[in-house]
Amino acid sequence: MSAENLKLMEQQDSNETDDEISIYKTQSSSQNLEILQNDPNKLSYNFSASEKKLCFIGNDTEFIPAEIIYEFGLKTLILDISFNNMSDLVDLEQFPYLEELICDNNNISDKSRFPKLKNLKILSCNKNNIDDIHVFIDKVKSLFPNLNYLSLLGNRACPNQLIDENKDEYDYSRYRKYVIYRLKNLKFLDTYQVTQEERDIVERDALFFETVKGENQFEEKSGDNQVDKQSNYTPLPENRENDAPKSSFGFTRYVYYGKQSEGNRFIRNDDL
Repeated sequence: MSAENLKLMEQQDSNETDDEISIYKTQSSSQNLEILQNDPNKLSYNFSASEKKLCFIGNDTEFIPAEIIYEFGLKTLILDISFNNMSDLVDLEQFPYLEELICDNNNISDKSRFPKLKNLKILSCNKNNIDDIHVFIDKVKSLFPNLNYLSLLGNRACPNQLIDENKDEYDYSRYRKYVIYRLKNLKFLDTYQVTQEERDIVERDALFFETVKGENQFEEKSGDNQVDKQSNYTPLPENRENDAPKSSFGFTRYVYYGKQSEGNRFIRNDDL
């Protein structure tokens, strides 16, 4: 590429004034990106330079194309990937400065993989397939340490009568207290702000939110395949001379003395 062509490209980049920059209008030497530009079935997304927000909405895809990640990964602070079929978000590690993630209406579950995003403050996972709140909150706590806002409406892990008619306000209250207890920095959960009164109640009842599991004495040892001795417990004596069954047979005369009878205790002397 000549020096004159490079100068022309720099002038075109400097004259860009529109905040909304579509990926199909950006200048890139990537061959893969040129293939996407020539594809008639183009995906719908755009990038706002002023907000540093990337929208990738309603494409029904399972992942974000690598070309888009390469182009905007380091520039994006807000990412909206709603209305897709995504279940694995491990590729979001290419967005290290991400502060807000909106992934509503996808296939995200408590088994989905997430990268560690230290700067993430807002996470919206409404209407997904999250069932186990304990597993999901464990991931959120370890991977998003600075999270302030969380919304899980429309998931089975967030109990309400719209999802399950057997759930009521008491179930949602327990869910809310558990999430607040686990996430100390949380300031907003679902549609309500976390108040200091809720914090005080959670701290008072903290012992009731701990899950205690007993030790399994019958698990195999980590070093080998030997089973714990207690799993071989038997009520029979350890030393047996002969394993053949033994029995005895004889005759006895039973004499009834009436000491065990209670049939006459309700009969009075007047009734005799």
